Amino acid sequence: MTEVSERQAGAARFRKAISDFIEARRDAKLKGKSDDAESASKYEYATWLADAARRVSQIQAVTHVLKATHPDARGTSLHASPVQLPRHREIGSHVLGEDYAEDVVGNAAALDVFKFLKVEVDGKRLLDWMQAGDADLRAALSGDAVLAQSWMDAFASLVRGDTQPATHPMAKQVYWLVGDEPQDDAQFHLLQPMFSSALAHAVHAEIQDARFGDANKAARQAFRERVPFEASYRDYRHLVVRKLGGTKPQNISQLNSERGGVNYLLASLPPPAWLPDGRSNVLRRESVFDVFLWFGGVRELVVELTKFLLGNPDPIKETRDHREALEQAIAQELAMFGVAIRARYPAGWTRDDECRLPRCERLWLDPDRIDLPDRTDPSHPEWTADDVSFKEDYDRGAWTDEVAERFGNWLNARLREAGLVTVALAERNHWARQAILDVAWPVPMQPRARRAAA
Repeated sequence: MTEVSERQAGAARFRKAISDFIEARRDAKLKGKSDDAESASKYEYATWLADAARRVSQIQAVTHVLKATHPDARGTSLHASPVQLPRHREIGSHVLGEDYAEDVVGNAAALDVFKFLKVEVDGKRLLDWMQAGDADLRAALSGDAVLAQSWMDAFASLVRGDTQPATHPMAKQVYWLVGDEPQDDAQFHLLQPMFSSALAHAVHAEIQDARFGDANKAARQAFRERVPFEASYRDYRHLVVRKLGGTKPQNISQLNSERGGVNYLLASLPPPAWLPDGRSNVLRRESVFDVFLWFGGVRELVVELTKFLLGNPDPIKETRDHREALEQAIAQELAMFGVAIRARYPAGWTRDDECRLPRCERLWLDPDRIDLPDRTDPSHPEWTADDVSFKEDYDRGAWTDEVAERFGNWLNARLREAGLVTVALAERNHWARQAILDVAWPVPMQPRARRAAA
């Protein structure tokens, strides 16, 4: 095949891909209305391309979206290729490498142009061919070389940067002192943290696959049934959904629209501290608080709180701040204790005949049991009734107060043993208000003792 014939064949492939896209757009818009000649003329090859080349200036390919911070922000969004970013140890956009999704911001009515530029020919997007200045694509666009080049330049400008990036009052901003005189405004740099839509999209895809993917669903089922399974099992617990754009997620960006405005937030928790051997078995225990003292740094924190209170410190702000810091640290340990127990035992472990925990602690530490089917053994009808009431009690939610009050009683008992004999109901209620029960609720670490607070 000669060079000329090869170029003609290449141009034909591009022209077919472009024609197919335009025809699909026409069919979707006209829906068989062949008599509407005026509308149909808009989808003639050269006419549609000319209009698309004009409208492409209304949108911009980006990786970091300003409007995700606030929908009314009018500043600059950025396109920063992950491969060009500094290689930090922390997770960020740079970990995406070359495998990332570009986002688009601007006039939502021009998003069809972006869809056009994503059409693939020989494994590459039309946008990539445009940016490379491919001669075959240029020939496919138009027989007029000057016109074809102007269209290619217009389409390639989808990825562009503002010569003077601008912020906006609606954007999050941090003024950072770079000099030695904080009284001098000129010695501050204005920093604007940007929302990485490319990274958010990658995280969303991973979590969606873990939640709804067939492979992970099979692994989850094997885990619950305690049967061997070759693949790994992924689970992201205590997620929060941040909705961007309200009823119009497309006003934020194209990728945000594809996600339906859903942006997942991971739980900001330290890794669980595992219970030491010999004290980790909560079966045959009357309460999990029998082993809580030996979890993580609980014992050291209780000892420190006890010594501090026994010292009868002055009733000043520093005293209150230090006491509250110790209380909050113990409450955080309580949350992580629940995480450790749930990670150690499979869903439904509280059905075991050897489990002696009170109902409220079972509901706290075995929340995934509510997703299991009810037991239907004819010889044990009480099992079915127990499973039904377990789910009802969980939904009712009163158990959170009960666990918080048991936590308050437990801490009171430890303080009395150490010599603080005056602690009573008021102190119990105060400790209960600090309790953090990290469970599958709409807002992580939210349930606290409502009755105690009242």
